[in-house]
Amino acid sequence: MHAIPEASLSPQALRGASLIQTLHWLALGRVGVGELCATYLDAIARLDPQLGAFVDVRPALVREQAEAAERRRRDGVLGRLDGVPVAVKDNLDIAGWPTSAGLASRRGRIAQHDAHAVARLRAAGAVLLGKTNMDEGALGATTRNPHFGPTHNPLRRGYTAGGSSGGSAAAVAAGLAVAAIGSDTLGSVRIPASYCGLCALKPTHGEISARGLVPAARRLDAVGLLARSVGDLTVLLQVLAGYDADDPRSRRRRVALAPPDWEPGRLRTGLLPDLAAVGVEPGVIALFDAALARLERELGERRRVDFSDWDFGRTRRAGLLLMEAEMLGTFAEDLADAARPVSAEFRRMLDYARGKSAADYVAADRLLDQATLKARRLFAQVDVLVLPTTPQGAFPLDAPAPANQADLTGFASLAACPAVSIPMGTLPDGMPVGLQFVGPPGSDLRLLELAEVCASALDAAPEFPVGAR
Repeated sequence: MHAIPEASLSPQALRGASLIQTLHWLALGRVGVGELCATYLDAIARLDPQLGAFVDVRPALVREQAEAAERRRRDGVLGRLDGVPVAVKDNLDIAGWPTSAGLASRRGRIAQHDAHAVARLRAAGAVLLGKTNMDEGALGATTRNPHFGPTHNPLRRGYTAGGSSGGSAAAVAAGLAVAAIGSDTLGSVRIPASYCGLCALKPTHGEISARGLVPAARRLDAVGLLARSVGDLTVLLQVLAGYDADDPRSRRRRVALAPPDWEPGRLRTGLLPDLAAVGVEPGVIALFDAALARLERELGERRRVDFSDWDFGRTRRAGLLLMEAEMLGTFAEDLADAARPVSAEFRRMLDYARGKSAADYVAADRLLDQATLKARRLFAQVDVLVLPTTPQGAFPLDAPAPANQADLTGFASLAACPAVSIPMGTLPDGMPVGLQFVGPPGSDLRLLELAEVCASALDAAPEFPVGAR
C-alpha cells in the first residue's frame, strides 16, 4: 500500500501554529523554512501597515537566513530553533540594524554587536524577522509611539496592545511571528500578553543576560518572552538562559534551573484578600474568581496572604522613578537633540525625576530591598502567588491610560521574581485578560509547568486573527 500524502499546510495553519508545532512540522518536512518565512513576510507586508507591530523588516535578510537554515537541514546540523521566525523588540541590538528604543533620534544608531539574547537566538538557528514597535524609551504601557505610530491590538483595531513591548505582542497575536522577545521592567511583556491573549514570561532577574538591551532601569530590566503557548516559553527560556560574564547582573547558577517538582494536591497557592481594594476592575475580578473555580484541583490549598504592608501604587511609582532617573543618563543625547526631539510627554516624565533629590532616589531604591524581603516571607508561606496580570483589559488608543496598569506586575519586578501570564478568559467587551503566576527567584521552570497545566485546564486563549484577509 502507498502512504497517503499529507495535505499541504495553509498559510493560516502556519501562522496560527505554536512554536513547538512549527518545529514539529519543520522536522517532518511538512513545510520548508523558505515557505514558512515567505508566509510570514507576506502576512507582514499585507497586514502590518494597519497594525503597526514592526518598525523595521528586511525581507532580503530574512530570505538569506532562511536559505542558511535550509542548508543546515540538508547537512543535518540543527539548532534548537532552526528555521523558526522570531521578532525582536527595538530596544535589543541586532548587529547591523539601528536600535531606536522608540526614539526618532536613534533611527541612525547602528548596533555593532548582537544583544546576548539575540546572539543566542541566532546560535539556535532562529530567523530574525525584524524589529518591533514599543513605547518611547520603553517608558509606558500603551505603545502609542509618537515617532513610529501606534500599535493596534490585533483582536480589535483602535485598542491598545499594551506596552512597552506592544509591537512584539501584536506580532505574535496577529500571526506575524511565531514568537517574540521583548523587555520587562515593571510588566512590559506581561501587560501586552494580558491585553492580547498571549503567554509571557518575565524570568528571574539575571536569568537571561540583558547585555545589548537599552537600559530602562538595570536593577529591574529583564529580557521577556512572548508566545501563544506556555510550552513555547519553556523552549525559549532554555535557549536564552545562561550566565554571561559581561553582564554585571547575570545570574550564575550553582545548579541547573530548578526542575518541576510540584506535588499534586500539596501546592500552596497565595491569593490577595481583596482585589477590588487594589484597583482591579469588577469584570476582571469575576473572571479571576471563575478561573479559580475551574482550577480547584490544580492550585491545591488556597491561602489568603497579607499584603497590607505593600502599597501597590506607591511601589509602582517608586519603580517608575528609578526608570526615569536612569533614563536621564541613558537618553541624555536624545534629550539634547533639537532636530529630532523627544515627545513632550517623555520629556515631562524625565523632568519629574530631574526635580527629585538623591534622597528621593535612595528611598525608591530601598523599596527593592523591601520587595526582596517581602518575597522571602511570602514564599516561606506559599509556593506561588496567583493574581490577575492587569487590573483591566485593553482600552481604546485614544483613551487616557489607567495609572495602575503595572500595579499587579510590579511586585515580581521589584522582588526579582519570575512571573508568567496566561490567558484567563474574555471580558464582557470581548477582550482578553491574563492570569499571573509569581514564584520565588529561580523557580522559572516550575512556574512554567504549573502555568502550562492551568492554561490547559482553562483553555482560555482567544481566537487569534490569522485567517486570510
